[in-house]
Amino acid sequence: MRTEGLTTAIEGVHDGEGRRIAIIFTRWNDEIISEMRTACLDTLKTQGVTKENIEEIIIPGAFEFPLTCTLAAESEKFDAVIALGCVIRGETPHFDYVAGEAARGITSASLSGNTPVIFGVLTVNTEEQAWQRAARDKDNKGAEFALAALEMAAVTEKLKRV
Repeated sequence: MRTEGLTTAIEGVHDGEGRRIAIIFTRWNDEIISEMRTACLDTLKTQGVTKENIEEIIIPGAFEFPLTCTLAAESEKFDAVIALGCVIRGETPHFDYVAGEAARGITSASLSGNTPVIFGVLTVNTEEQAWQRAARDKDNKGAEFALAALEMAAVTEKLKRV
């Protein structure tokens, strides 16, 4: 917790020691997801999360996130849940339905309990845009989602004690 002036700021840290994290990822766009998953796992381990405290849950696609994230968040087994997926716009309105419902459902899952659920779903227009966000030699979003999960786990823990 930081104190600046007359206020106290609650701030999260990226310390993963003792943290239990669920990573829910899709089979759809599996090559892109695999890159984000690897970066996510590497980052969690670098920050002190042990292999035994990471549970991976594989689902078919992004439309299945709402139920799976809700069940994981409400289980109280995890300090944070990370939803990893990628929805690429196509020629039909399918993208709008899947991306929109995934976002709505993941938000709902996060609000359903006291466990933060990280929206780690790329919603892009092209496969090229997805790779720009998932390539190991660039700014891989999987690592960012891992850090966000640890930070939110710490913030949530602190807020529960206030």
